[in-house]
Amino acid sequence: MSAPTQEASSTGDARDVPATADVVIIGAGFAGMYLLHRVRDLGLSAVTFEQAPDVGGTWYWNAYPGARCDVESLLYNYSWDSGLRSDYQYKWPERFSRQPVILEYARHVADRFDLRRDIHFDTRVNRATWDEASRHWIVETDRGDRVRCRFLLSAVGCLSDSQVPKIPGLKTFRGDWYHTGRWPHRDIDFSGRRVVQIGTGSSGVQAAPVIAETAGHLTVLQRTPQFCIPARNAPLTPELVDTSLERLKDMMIQMADRPTVRRLWESFATKKTFDDSPEERQAYFEQLWENAAAAFPFGYLDTMTDPAANEEAAEFVRGKIRSIVQDPATADKLLPSYPIGTKRQIIDTGYYETFNRPNVTLEDIRTDPIERITPDGVLLASGKLVEADIIVFATGFDAMTGPIFRLNIEGVDGRAIQDAWADGPQTYLGLAVHGFPNLFLLTGPGSPSVLSNVIQSAEQHVDWLIALLDHLRDNGIDRIEAEPDAQARWTTYCTDMANESLWPRADSWYMGANIPGKPRVFMPYIGGNALYQEEIDEVAEKNYEGFQLNGATNVAS
Repeated sequence: MSAPTQEASSTGDARDVPATADVVIIGAGFAGMYLLHRVRDLGLSAVTFEQAPDVGGTWYWNAYPGARCDVESLLYNYSWDSGLRSDYQYKWPERFSRQPVILEYARHVADRFDLRRDIHFDTRVNRATWDEASRHWIVETDRGDRVRCRFLLSAVGCLSDSQVPKIPGLKTFRGDWYHTGRWPHRDIDFSGRRVVQIGTGSSGVQAAPVIAETAGHLTVLQRTPQFCIPARNAPLTPELVDTSLERLKDMMIQMADRPTVRRLWESFATKKTFDDSPEERQAYFEQLWENAAAAFPFGYLDTMTDPAANEEAAEFVRGKIRSIVQDPATADKLLPSYPIGTKRQIIDTGYYETFNRPNVTLEDIRTDPIERITPDGVLLASGKLVEADIIVFATGFDAMTGPIFRLNIEGVDGRAIQDAWADGPQTYLGLAVHGFPNLFLLTGPGSPSVLSNVIQSAEQHVDWLIALLDHLRDNGIDRIEAEPDAQARWTTYCTDMANESLWPRADSWYMGANIPGKPRVFMPYIGGNALYQEEIDEVAEKNYEGFQLNGATNVAS
């Protein structure tokens, strides 16, 4: 059957979309909501388009079983309103929140700040075209809307373009199939069903243990094994919240007292791997295994730069996998070979233990690839048919660039952003693109985004961008564009910084390696939020160095 459709909007959108606005915002996830709030404070008119029926972005769409944030609840929330944070901090039920809880928080924010009245739901932007004569963007949607705006602000997210692999025969499958990134908002009954899960990235690692609890049989088709670190999730009691808040406060003070943090991997480590004896390393790795969660690869200063140091951490985790998984053959299939930390660091709850269940099977599709999907299941190259009533695609996203390309943005002289980025994304500060004036990308390529707490990154971008828009208005500037030399320098800088590390050595979605034909370019900025903040602040202090700013024309807005 075809992929499940989403429910109709219940937001009461009256489709009263104005023909003109100062700003069009695309996306009503955490970045888009905060951006809308700040744009309003600036006194600018704004129209926001959101393709989902509700706010929340990734936390609306990713409603699959086991979906959970890998950033602690006390950090994964807005910091810009102290009342909102203090009111909510004792309401988080767990250390790592589940998808429904985060979605409810997003809805609470939308209601508390009356954001919905400027958001048009169930609406996809089909095209955005720059009109040089009037210095406006013309934005068109699948609902027939056509809005002219001075500034186009993309908050579409980095992981919103879900990818179902082009496997022959999917249309012939007689059962149901779902993608974790477009999960229906209703319960799926796996009881007694034969389930095939394709993919073992973060969503697959989270989904498999939950599906296995009720499925008649779960077969996991794995192409690449993952390094998973225990989440050690726990209920957040008031006492634990108080303790955690003190810990986080102390950590912030410590980081503020340190010299400038020069790289992401130096964020909290204090020593190198081989500064410790083998016994000391083992003891320290045990501490990290118990407490560090997603920060495990950053426990030593050199894990992400020295292959020998990285192998020490990687082999420790492989040893844990061998000790957890009872069947040696299955354990061997689960042992990763790439440098630890160079793919998204996954934290799990019972993932490896899932393969000890009698109703779970692991198939290695790197050695026995998928041939096709049949009416009855998934046929492997060896001729083995994995029978299925339900197929779950946990196959990820066309990360970072995919959501932007779907907007069909055409800049100066009608040049498509796909053509401008044919050899990989190029931005200035991860925010602007030469040839696309008055367009800004939140948490895009060339920014910390996916290598950080993305809400923190979103706030960082929004605050800087609002200051910029205020500056432009105060100085009568109606056109701003990244200079080509500044963009080239920033892109080279980001690439060179990444090449100092081991990150580019893995075939990860950071590199675009999960999408056939996509340029193999490391897309995020790897320096971390602290260094990035210094750099964007310096640009602003130098009168927005690297941007070409032009005064207002005589064309009416």
